[in-house]
Amino acid sequence: MTQPFLPFSKPTIDEATIAAVADVLRSGWITSGPKVQAFEAMLSGYFGGRPVRTFNSGTCTMEIALRIAGIGPGDEVITTPISWVATANVIIEVGATPAFADIDPVTRNIDLDKLEAAITPRTKAIIPVYLAGLPVDMERLYAIANKHGLRVVEDAAQAIGSYWKDRRIGAFGDFASFSFQANKNITTSEGGCLVLNDAEEARLAEKYRLQGVTRHGFDGIDVDVLGGKFNMTDIAATIGLEQFAHIEAITAKRRMLARHYFAAFGSGFEAQSRAQLPVADFEQTNWHMFQLVLPERITRADFMAKMMERNIGIGYHYPPIHLFTLYRERGFKEGMFPVAERVGRQIVSLPMFSAMNENDVERAVDAVKSVLQ
Repeated sequence: MTQPFLPFSKPTIDEATIAAVADVLRSGWITSGPKVQAFEAMLSGYFGGRPVRTFNSGTCTMEIALRIAGIGPGDEVITTPISWVATANVIIEVGATPAFADIDPVTRNIDLDKLEAAITPRTKAIIPVYLAGLPVDMERLYAIANKHGLRVVEDAAQAIGSYWKDRRIGAFGDFASFSFQANKNITTSEGGCLVLNDAEEARLAEKYRLQGVTRHGFDGIDVDVLGGKFNMTDIAATIGLEQFAHIEAITAKRRMLARHYFAAFGSGFEAQSRAQLPVADFEQTNWHMFQLVLPERITRADFMAKMMERNIGIGYHYPPIHLFTLYRERGFKEGMFPVAERVGRQIVSLPMFSAMNENDVERAVDAVKSVLQ
Protein backbone atom coordinates (compact mmCIF):
# COMPACT_ATOMS: atom_id res chain seq x y z
CA MET A 1 0.00 0.00 0.00
CA THR A 2 1.31 3.46 -0.88
CA GLN A 3 2.08 5.43 2.27
CA PRO A 4 1.03 9.08 2.56
CA PHE A 5 3.43 11.80 1.52
CA LEU A 6 5.91 12.75 4.26
CA PRO A 7 6.76 16.44 3.79
CA PHE A 8 10.18 17.91 4.43
CA SER A 9 8.69 20.38 6.91
CA LYS A 10 5.28 21.21 8.33
CA PRO A 11 4.28 23.79 10.96
CA THR A 12 2.18 22.65 13.91
CA ILE A 13 -0.64 25.12 14.64
CA ASP A 14 -2.92 24.00 17.47
CA GLU A 15 -6.51 24.98 18.18
CA ALA A 16 -5.46 27.30 20.99
CA THR A 17 -3.38 29.32 18.52
CA ILE A 18 -6.23 29.47 16.02
CA ALA A 19 -8.59 30.68 18.77
CA ALA A 20 -6.07 33.30 19.93
CA VAL A 21 -5.68 34.64 16.38
CA ALA A 22 -9.47 34.78 16.05
CA ASP A 23 -9.62 36.86 19.23
CA VAL A 24 -7.10 39.33 17.76
CA LEU A 25 -9.09 39.57 14.54
CA ARG A 26 -12.24 40.30 16.53
CA SER A 27 -10.44 42.91 18.62
CA GLY A 28 -9.96 45.24 15.68
CA TRP A 29 -6.27 45.76 16.52
CA ILE A 30 -4.47 43.61 13.97
CA THR A 31 -1.29 45.56 13.18
CA SER A 32 1.53 46.25 15.68
CA GLY A 33 0.07 46.62 19.15
CA PRO A 34 -0.16 44.92 22.56
CA LYS A 35 0.56 41.41 21.24
CA VAL A 36 3.79 42.59 19.62
CA GLN A 37 4.81 44.20 22.90
CA ALA A 38 3.99 41.01 24.82
CA PHE A 39 5.93 38.87 22.36
CA GLU A 40 8.96 41.15 22.59
CA ALA A 41 8.80 41.01 26.40
CA MET A 42 8.64 37.20 26.31
CA LEU A 43 11.59 37.03 23.92
CA SER A 44 13.60 39.45 26.03
CA GLY A 45 13.08 37.25 29.07
CA TYR A 46 14.13 34.20 27.09
CA PHE A 47 17.34 35.94 26.03
CA GLY A 48 18.34 36.93 29.53
CA GLY A 49 16.75 40.38 29.61
CA ARG A 50 18.47 41.72 26.49
CA PRO A 51 16.36 44.16 24.42
CA VAL A 52 14.49 42.45 21.56
CA ARG A 53 12.52 43.95 18.70
CA THR A 54 10.32 41.98 16.30
CA PHE A 55 10.01 42.45 12.54
CA ASN A 56 8.15 41.08 9.55
CA SER A 57 11.08 38.88 8.48
CA GLY A 58 14.39 37.46 9.61
CA THR A 59 16.05 39.21 6.67
CA CYS A 60 15.40 42.85 7.53
CA THR A 61 16.68 42.08 11.04
CA MET A 62 20.19 41.54 9.64
CA GLU A 63 19.98 44.60 7.41
CA ILE A 64 18.90 46.76 10.34
CA ALA A 65 21.69 45.36 12.54
CA LEU A 66 24.23 46.35 9.87
CA ARG A 67 22.72 49.84 9.66
CA ILE A 68 22.80 50.26 13.44
CA ALA A 69 26.46 49.18 13.37
CA GLY A 70 27.19 51.90 10.81
CA ILE A 71 28.13 49.47 8.03
CA GLY A 72 27.92 51.00 4.55
CA PRO A 73 29.81 51.85 1.36
CA GLY A 74 33.51 51.09 1.51
CA ASP A 75 33.07 48.43 4.21
CA GLU A 76 33.44 44.66 3.80
CA VAL A 77 31.38 42.06 5.65
CA ILE A 78 32.48 38.41 5.74
CA THR A 79 29.98 35.57 5.73
CA THR A 80 29.61 31.96 4.60
CA PRO A 81 28.72 30.82 1.05
CA ILE A 82 26.33 28.19 2.47
CA SER A 83 23.24 30.03 3.62
CA TRP A 84 20.02 31.40 2.23
CA VAL A 85 21.02 34.19 -0.15
CA ALA A 86 19.45 36.81 2.14
CA THR A 87 22.50 36.56 4.41
CA ALA A 88 24.71 38.08 1.71
CA ASN A 89 22.04 40.21 0.02
CA VAL A 90 21.64 42.39 3.11
CA ILE A 91 25.33 43.31 2.88
CA ILE A 92 24.78 44.65 -0.64
CA GLU A 93 21.54 46.30 0.49
CA VAL A 94 23.41 48.59 2.92
CA GLY A 95 26.01 49.43 0.27
CA ALA A 96 28.81 47.30 1.69
CA THR A 97 30.85 44.60 -0.07
CA PRO A 98 30.20 40.91 0.67
CA ALA A 99 33.20 38.65 1.23
CA PHE A 100 33.12 34.92 1.84
CA ALA A 101 35.16 32.35 3.75
CA ASP A 102 34.89 28.65 3.02
CA ILE A 103 33.11 26.25 5.36
CA ASP A 104 34.26 23.51 7.69
CA PRO A 105 33.59 20.13 6.02
CA VAL A 106 32.27 18.57 9.23
CA THR A 107 30.09 21.28 10.79
CA ARG A 108 29.27 22.96 7.41
CA ASN A 109 29.46 26.30 9.22
CA ILE A 110 31.98 28.99 8.34
CA ASP A 111 35.58 27.87 8.90
CA LEU A 112 36.90 30.29 11.51
CA ASP A 113 40.52 29.84 10.37
CA LYS A 114 39.54 30.87 6.86
CA LEU A 115 37.36 33.66 8.22
CA GLU A 116 40.27 35.23 10.07
CA ALA A 117 42.49 34.87 7.01
CA ALA A 118 39.87 36.75 4.93
CA ILE A 119 39.91 39.85 7.16
CA THR A 120 41.24 43.00 5.47
CA PRO A 121 41.57 46.63 6.60
CA ARG A 122 38.12 47.20 5.05
CA THR A 123 36.42 44.43 7.05
CA LYS A 124 33.98 45.88 9.56
CA ALA A 125 31.65 43.00 10.43
CA ILE A 126 31.10 39.23 10.36
CA ILE A 127 27.83 37.40 9.72
CA PRO A 128 28.24 33.80 10.92
CA VAL A 129 25.41 31.36 10.13
CA TYR A 130 24.41 28.52 12.45
CA LEU A 131 23.39 25.98 9.82
CA ALA A 132 20.56 23.70 10.97
CA GLY A 133 20.88 25.29 14.42
CA LEU A 134 24.49 24.20 15.12
CA PRO A 135 26.52 27.13 16.53
CA VAL A 136 30.10 27.87 15.57
CA ASP A 137 32.78 27.96 18.29
CA MET A 138 31.43 31.08 19.98
CA GLU A 139 34.52 31.80 22.09
CA ARG A 140 36.74 31.66 19.02
CA LEU A 141 34.29 33.72 16.95
CA TYR A 142 34.21 36.56 19.47
CA ALA A 143 37.95 36.36 20.11
CA ILE A 144 38.48 37.00 16.39
CA ALA A 145 35.91 39.81 16.37
CA ASN A 146 37.41 41.51 19.41
CA LYS A 147 40.97 41.13 18.12
CA HIS A 148 40.11 42.92 14.86
CA GLY A 149 37.49 45.34 16.22
CA LEU A 150 34.60 43.83 14.23
CA ARG A 151 30.87 43.82 14.85
CA VAL A 152 29.09 40.45 14.75
CA VAL A 153 25.62 39.96 13.32
CA GLU A 154 24.73 36.38 14.19
CA ASP A 155 22.49 34.82 11.54
CA ALA A 156 20.76 32.63 14.06
CA ALA A 157 17.69 32.26 11.82
CA GLN A 158 17.67 28.51 12.43
CA ALA A 159 19.02 28.49 15.98
CA ILE A 160 16.11 29.34 18.30
CA GLY A 161 16.57 27.02 21.27
CA SER A 162 20.22 26.24 20.51
CA TYR A 163 23.00 26.63 23.08
CA TRP A 164 26.70 27.25 23.23
CA LYS A 165 27.81 25.17 26.21
CA ASP A 166 25.43 26.32 28.97
CA ARG A 167 24.45 29.63 27.37
CA ARG A 168 21.47 30.14 25.11
CA ILE A 169 22.23 31.47 21.63
CA GLY A 170 21.04 35.08 21.62
CA ALA A 171 21.56 35.56 25.37
CA PHE A 172 25.12 36.81 24.88
CA GLY A 173 27.35 38.28 22.20
CA ASP A 174 26.55 41.11 19.78
CA PHE A 175 23.50 41.28 17.47
CA ALA A 176 21.54 38.03 17.06
CA SER A 177 18.95 37.66 14.30
CA PHE A 178 16.25 34.96 14.43
CA SER A 179 13.64 33.92 11.88
CA PHE A 180 10.08 32.79 12.57
CA GLN A 181 9.30 31.82 8.98
CA ALA A 182 6.90 28.91 8.45
CA ASN A 183 9.49 26.11 8.45
CA LYS A 184 11.35 27.28 11.57
CA ASN A 185 11.14 25.48 14.93
CA ILE A 186 8.62 28.09 16.06
CA THR A 187 6.76 30.28 13.60
CA THR A 188 4.79 33.49 13.36
CA SER A 189 3.92 32.52 9.73
CA GLU A 190 6.46 35.14 8.62
CA GLY A 191 8.61 37.23 10.90
CA GLY A 192 11.79 37.53 12.88
CA CYS A 193 13.42 39.26 15.81
CA LEU A 194 16.66 41.06 16.53
CA VAL A 195 18.42 40.82 19.89
CA LEU A 196 20.24 44.07 20.61
CA ASN A 197 22.83 45.32 23.07
CA ASP A 198 21.22 48.32 24.75
CA ALA A 199 18.24 50.65 24.83
CA GLU A 200 19.81 53.09 22.36
CA GLU A 201 20.18 50.36 19.72
CA ALA A 202 16.61 49.24 20.42
CA ARG A 203 15.27 52.76 19.82
CA LEU A 204 17.21 52.99 16.56
CA ALA A 205 15.85 49.57 15.51
CA GLU A 206 12.33 50.89 16.10
CA LYS A 207 13.04 53.82 13.81
CA TYR A 208 14.45 51.64 11.05
CA ARG A 209 11.50 49.27 11.17
CA LEU A 210 8.86 51.99 10.62
CA GLN A 211 9.99 54.73 8.21
CA GLY A 212 12.39 56.34 10.69
CA VAL A 213 9.47 57.81 12.62
CA THR A 214 9.68 59.04 16.21
CA ARG A 215 6.47 60.19 17.94
CA HIS A 216 5.94 62.32 21.04
CA GLY A 217 2.84 63.77 22.66
CA PHE A 218 -0.50 63.61 20.85
CA ASP A 219 0.65 64.91 17.48
CA GLY A 220 4.44 65.22 17.58
CA ILE A 221 6.30 63.34 14.84
CA ASP A 222 9.80 63.49 13.39
CA VAL A 223 11.94 61.47 10.98
CA ASP A 224 15.72 61.62 11.33
CA VAL A 225 16.82 58.34 9.66
CA LEU A 226 15.70 56.58 6.50
CA GLY A 227 13.63 53.63 7.66
CA GLY A 228 11.48 51.01 5.96
CA LYS A 229 8.20 49.19 6.61
CA PHE A 230 9.27 46.13 8.58
CA ASN A 231 6.90 45.93 11.57
CA MET A 232 5.36 42.69 12.83
CA THR A 233 1.57 42.46 13.12
CA ASP A 234 -0.34 41.50 16.25
CA ILE A 235 -1.69 38.52 14.29
CA ALA A 236 1.85 37.20 13.72
CA ALA A 237 2.89 38.01 17.29
CA THR A 238 -0.08 36.05 18.64
CA ILE A 239 1.00 32.97 16.72
CA GLY A 240 4.50 33.49 18.12
CA LEU A 241 3.28 33.80 21.70
CA GLU A 242 1.34 30.55 21.44
CA GLN A 243 4.21 28.74 19.72
CA PHE A 244 6.78 30.03 22.17
CA ALA A 245 4.94 28.47 25.08
CA HIS A 246 6.06 25.10 23.70
CA ILE A 247 9.68 25.92 22.73
CA GLU A 248 11.30 23.52 25.22
CA ALA A 249 9.03 20.64 24.22
CA ILE A 250 9.60 21.36 20.53
CA THR A 251 13.38 21.34 20.96
CA ALA A 252 13.27 18.14 23.01
CA LYS A 253 11.10 16.44 20.37
CA ARG A 254 13.48 17.41 17.58
CA ARG A 255 16.46 16.10 19.51
CA MET A 256 14.62 12.83 20.01
CA LEU A 257 13.91 12.59 16.28
CA ALA A 258 17.56 13.34 15.49
CA ARG A 259 18.72 10.59 17.84
CA HIS A 260 16.37 8.18 16.10
CA TYR A 261 17.73 9.22 12.70
CA PHE A 262 21.24 8.25 13.81
CA ALA A 263 20.00 4.97 15.29
CA ALA A 264 18.06 4.13 12.12
CA PHE A 265 21.01 4.90 9.83
CA GLY A 266 23.31 2.74 11.97
CA SER A 267 27.02 3.00 12.63
CA GLY A 268 28.12 1.62 9.26
CA PHE A 269 25.99 3.85 7.02
CA GLU A 270 28.60 6.48 6.18
CA ALA A 271 31.33 3.96 5.34
CA GLN A 272 28.99 1.87 3.21
CA SER A 273 27.20 4.69 1.37
CA ARG A 274 29.94 7.35 1.29
CA ALA A 275 27.30 9.84 2.41
CA GLN A 276 28.01 12.20 5.31
CA LEU A 277 25.70 12.57 8.31
CA PRO A 278 25.59 15.79 10.40
CA VAL A 279 27.43 16.31 13.68
CA ALA A 280 25.74 14.19 16.37
CA ASP A 281 25.25 17.05 18.82
CA PHE A 282 22.32 16.61 21.21
CA GLU A 283 23.23 19.30 23.74
CA GLN A 284 23.73 22.49 21.73
CA THR A 285 21.83 22.00 18.47
CA ASN A 286 18.08 22.58 18.25
CA TRP A 287 17.94 20.23 15.21
CA HIS A 288 16.19 22.66 12.95
CA MET A 289 17.15 20.33 10.09
CA PHE A 290 18.66 16.90 9.65
CA GLN A 291 21.02 17.20 6.69
CA LEU A 292 22.87 14.63 4.63
CA VAL A 293 25.71 15.25 2.15
CA LEU A 294 25.25 12.80 -0.71
CA PRO A 295 28.05 10.78 -2.30
CA GLU A 296 29.28 12.10 -5.65
CA ARG A 297 27.99 9.05 -7.53
CA ILE A 298 24.43 10.43 -7.51
CA THR A 299 23.19 13.90 -8.41
CA ARG A 300 20.99 15.71 -5.96
CA ALA A 301 18.23 16.09 -8.56
CA ASP A 302 18.21 12.34 -9.19
CA PHE A 303 18.19 11.62 -5.46
CA MET A 304 15.31 14.03 -4.85
CA ALA A 305 13.28 12.57 -7.72
CA LYS A 306 13.72 9.03 -6.38
CA MET A 307 12.79 10.11 -2.86
CA MET A 308 9.64 11.76 -4.22
CA GLU A 309 8.77 8.47 -5.95
CA ARG A 310 8.84 6.98 -2.44
CA ASN A 311 6.58 9.80 -1.12
CA ILE A 312 9.34 11.44 0.93
CA GLY A 313 9.76 15.22 0.75
CA ILE A 314 13.31 16.57 0.51
CA GLY A 315 14.76 20.08 0.78
CA TYR A 316 18.22 21.40 0.07
CA HIS A 317 19.89 24.09 2.15
CA TYR A 318 21.78 25.63 0.45
CA PRO A 319 23.34 26.13 -2.98
CA PRO A 320 26.52 28.24 -2.74
CA ILE A 321 25.68 31.95 -2.76
CA HIS A 322 28.83 33.00 -4.62
CA LEU A 323 27.82 31.04 -7.73
CA PHE A 324 24.54 32.91 -8.26
CA THR A 325 24.61 35.32 -11.20
CA LEU A 326 24.39 38.38 -8.96
CA TYR A 327 27.60 37.30 -7.20
CA ARG A 328 29.42 36.02 -10.29
CA GLU A 329 28.97 39.53 -11.67
CA ARG A 330 30.87 40.73 -8.60
CA GLY A 331 33.85 38.53 -9.46
CA PHE A 332 33.11 35.30 -7.62
CA LYS A 333 33.59 32.04 -9.53
CA GLU A 334 33.96 28.26 -9.23
CA GLY A 335 36.92 27.00 -7.28
CA MET A 336 37.11 29.88 -4.82
CA PHE A 337 35.44 27.97 -1.96
CA PRO A 338 35.76 24.27 -2.83
CA VAL A 339 34.30 22.79 0.35
CA ALA A 340 31.21 24.99 0.11
CA GLU A 341 30.85 24.11 -3.57
CA ARG A 342 30.97 20.36 -2.90
CA VAL A 343 28.61 20.54 0.06
CA GLY A 344 26.30 23.00 -1.70
CA ARG A 345 26.07 20.65 -4.67
CA GLN A 346 25.27 17.51 -2.67
CA ILE A 347 23.52 18.56 0.56
CA VAL A 348 19.91 17.56 1.21
CA SER A 349 17.57 18.08 4.15
CA LEU A 350 15.50 15.12 5.32
CA PRO A 351 12.03 15.46 6.90
CA MET A 352 12.18 17.10 10.32
CA PHE A 353 9.20 18.66 12.09
CA SER A 354 7.55 18.39 15.48
CA ALA A 355 4.56 16.27 14.42
CA MET A 356 6.79 13.48 13.08
CA ASN A 357 7.18 10.20 14.92
CA GLU A 358 9.80 7.44 14.93
CA ASN A 359 8.00 5.54 12.17
CA ASP A 360 8.31 8.63 9.94
CA VAL A 361 12.03 8.75 10.62
CA GLU A 362 12.39 5.08 9.73
CA ARG A 363 10.44 5.60 6.49
CA ALA A 364 12.78 8.43 5.49
CA VAL A 365 15.90 6.44 6.36
CA ASP A 366 14.68 3.33 4.55
CA ALA A 367 14.03 5.47 1.46
CA VAL A 368 17.51 7.04 1.63
CA LYS A 369 19.15 3.62 1.90
CA SER A 370 17.05 2.24 -0.94
CA VAL A 371 17.95 5.13 -3.27
CA LEU A 372 21.66 5.06 -2.44
CA GLN A 373 21.86 1.30 -2.92
